[in-house]
Amino acid sequence: MRYLILSSCFIMLMGCSSVYKSLRPATGDVSNLEKFRPNFSSALYKAEVDVMSHHLSGLLLIKTLPDSSVRMVFANEMGFKFFDFEFKPDSGFKAWYVVKQMDKKPVIKTLKKDFELIMLRHQDIKNARLESDDHDIYYIVKRPKGFFCYITDKEGTQLERMEIASPRKPIVEAIMKNYKNGVPDTIGITHKNFSFTIGLKRIER
Repeated sequence: MRYLILSSCFIMLMGCSSVYKSLRPATGDVSNLEKFRPNFSSALYKAEVDVMSHHLSGLLLIKTLPDSSVRMVFANEMGFKFFDFEFKPDSGFKAWYVVKQMDKKPVIKTLKKDFELIMLRHQDIKNARLESDDHDIYYIVKRPKGFFCYITDKEGTQLERMEIASPRKPIVEAIMKNYKNGVPDTIGITHKNFSFTIGLKRIER
């Protein structure tokens, strides 16, 4: 009986173990992240969104306005709009339009955090903590219930992935690849706690 109790406790502790526990403090220049910040002056993407059993496809336009706000509009090929977001330069945010089926605070909040992650849009990113494992450098930015994490190779030349994480594990993972003139050609966002993915492929105009 005692053996079973100890075994159960061990399994529970293992389940609570953090995937980040092997990280150790690292030195480097936090400003290195700036070269991965997308230059969305005006970029158009083919978008595929899968949420649970629902599939949406269309075009996502990301455009920087004269006041440095970033406008993000997602519509289908016929022009039916799903959402229209504005990310203000002072970290403000406004949902100008959200289709009725998506117009729920948790949905809007989730999309806001996802897009803030890929835009490296955090006021305190300059205070990121650097840690490393045997292969990568982790730029860790605190948030109220966990952190945002940007992961590069040891040389800081390649952005491997981005994460929104709890203290124990990533809850969202994202990639940006094949930059051209400061704009990634491919963007992918995957949620770990439920079935929700966003895939973006740039359309050259």
